[in-house]
Amino acid sequence: MDAKSIGTNIAKLRKKCGMTQMALAEKLNISDKTVSKWESGQGYPDITLFPALSALFGVSIDSLMLGEKRGIAVAGTTLADIVKVIEDYPQKGMLAHITEVSYAVGGCVPNVGVDLAKIDRTLPVYALGAVGEDEYGRFLVEKLKNYGLNVDGLVHLQGSDTAFTDVMSIPSGERTFFTKMGASGEFCPDHVDLSSLNCDILHIGYIFLLDKFDAADAEYGTVMARFLKSVQDAGIKTSIDVVSSNTGNYAEKILPALKYSNYAIMNEIESCATFGVSPRNADGKLDATALRSVMEKMVECGVRDKVIIHAKEAGFVLDAVSGEFCTVTALNVPRSEIVGTVGAGDAFCAGCLYGIYNGWDNRQMLEFASGAAACNLFAANSVDGMRSRDEIVAVCEKYGFQ
Repeated sequence: MDAKSIGTNIAKLRKKCGMTQMALAEKLNISDKTVSKWESGQGYPDITLFPALSALFGVSIDSLMLGEKRGIAVAGTTLADIVKVIEDYPQKGMLAHITEVSYAVGGCVPNVGVDLAKIDRTLPVYALGAVGEDEYGRFLVEKLKNYGLNVDGLVHLQGSDTAFTDVMSIPSGERTFFTKMGASGEFCPDHVDLSSLNCDILHIGYIFLLDKFDAADAEYGTVMARFLKSVQDAGIKTSIDVVSSNTGNYAEKILPALKYSNYAIMNEIESCATFGVSPRNADGKLDATALRSVMEKMVECGVRDKVIIHAKEAGFVLDAVSGEFCTVTALNVPRSEIVGTVGAGDAFCAGCLYGIYNGWDNRQMLEFASGAAACNLFAANSVDGMRSRDEIVAVCEKYGFQ
């Protein structure tokens, strides 16, 4: 049992019931100083007092000890990956044999959502997105349910195909992608019932693949920005992610959203392209000075809590509240152990969200996120490599940081 967490929970429940520390102490036949020590984390109740506390507050003993977990909602792109293995890419007009076909989840909602669920089976994770009433839609819903995600927020759109990606893969690991956005491209703010959400954080991705959210808005700049504002107004913290795009209008799509984001999580290419800055020096190495400058600009644009940038070499965080700037390098995973890199960014994002949700400091959050990203490298698809919280910590200890 964690004395600080239990004490915080007791204080919250006591105040909710309109009791003073003295009133609670009298009901339990103890001193108010004892209650004060509990609530300050200097100790916790004797195990024999938990049934009485449970009855007084009207909650279960488990929730009294562990607190109510409100969890994280993940919204945005939701699609199926159909991975087709071929011997080689054919020339135009020629035929190539498909030797193997497999199905996997893809997109922000399944990738980040499943990763979070695998990290911590007790964490409530809510999926918010759109699928069609077809084979791929049923596959996605069943997969997410099997991992323990709440899928009540997945809308089923009649007449729309579930988004999917044909992944053409050759033995060397090189892949080419053909995507149809389908129902995921139709996903819009009207599909999200904010009044029914019981979460602390809503993470949405990806900007550039959510046509309805990327649309212009006369007042807020983009529909995404208007949506994020409504989420914050509902008392939920917001988090955004971006997909790398060659359209060249990063500033147009991203800047409006920053004003209503508590957390902005993206890679070095996406973040720097927003401000027309190169993330790397002439020798190809990351330019930490440029990255920090870009992160400071994001804070100036309105990000309230943290700006987080990830690259294959390292992760960076700028705390908008304290001003702390922190860097953590990637893990020393041998190239021979790397099976695939699809979804590594989402795994890093899931690690960050989990650390933020649990109130970790910036370095602990980044180290855990780097470990989560490293676990992703051990599998060919986007979620099979993810491991539990304790296993991720063990991976960090095993490989160490570069």
